[in-house]
Amino acid sequence: MSENIEKVKCLIIGSGPAGYTAAIYAARANMSPVLYQGTQPGGQLTTTNEVENFPGYPEGVTGPEMMMQLQAQAQRFETDVRDGWVTKVDFSGDVHKAWVNETKEIHADTIIISTGASAKYLGLDSEQKYLKLGGGVSACAVCDGFFYRNQEVVIVGAGDSACEEAHYLSKLCKKVTMLVRRDEFRASKIMAARVKNTENIEILFNTETDEVLGDGQVVTAVRVFNNQTNEKHEIPATGFFVAIGHKPNTDIFKDFLDLDETGYIINEPGTSKTNIEGVFVSGDAADHVYRQAVTAAGTGCMAALDAERWLAAKDSAFEVSTSTYN
Repeated sequence: MSENIEKVKCLIIGSGPAGYTAAIYAARANMSPVLYQGTQPGGQLTTTNEVENFPGYPEGVTGPEMMMQLQAQAQRFETDVRDGWVTKVDFSGDVHKAWVNETKEIHADTIIISTGASAKYLGLDSEQKYLKLGGGVSACAVCDGFFYRNQEVVIVGAGDSACEEAHYLSKLCKKVTMLVRRDEFRASKIMAARVKNTENIEILFNTETDEVLGDGQVVTAVRVFNNQTNEKHEIPATGFFVAIGHKPNTDIFKDFLDLDETGYIINEPGTSKTNIEGVFVSGDAADHVYRQAVTAAGTGCMAALDAERWLAAKDSAFEVSTSTYN
């Protein structure tokens, strides 16, 4: 083996609740995990100001603080946490290969994928401004809806997820205005009917976002336009929710792993196993339903346990085959 190739027992690709939890369990199982944090160390939660629904934080915690604590816990058990991201993999042979920053080559006995998914945004400068400020833009109603109790909010989207999030917000907020770009929903009829029949949800069809308005710190309104008439008007709101989908960060695995039609990794039901022996998945790279920090952490635990058992079974098989010839 080339001196430039590093051999590891467990490689974890990505951080966040899934990756760090996998690292904690793998490290405690003496698997000496090496974790590459990826392009967004700590994952999506680092963009969340307040986390109040993760068990064990009665007073809440900021997303970045929680990720630093999870990283510290993983490093306490000697997880090798590294900067950088995996840019290429090769699962075609008996050896699982990965390349970091397109240069360093790693051969791993097991790989745990925790690359997550990225929320899709409209791409408006004003939207990104208040997203980065934590001042009223969100892509997760379940995560952040609580902070807008008895307030007026706007949500963009037309699919089942958008309808579900709008309905969730309607239970917390005084008024929810839903912006639908076309003249009909993409959602199933039952989900569309649910929002149409909710008294405090106003649906504006053929309507798109022109700009997210604010005072420099927080959102105060949303300027929209009718794409049929080009007429513009402002909607008072303290929260702007974007529910136009997520993109799983799985492109580098598509030549080797089974993905669904939207790019999520398909795992064996009830496990973290992929179609490649020794390669496991956790978190939002496979989960397009719940997408919560606590569920991601749970699947991180599953992936580490599955990897440990896979290694143990492989070692046992090797010992049996070796003893046969002695």
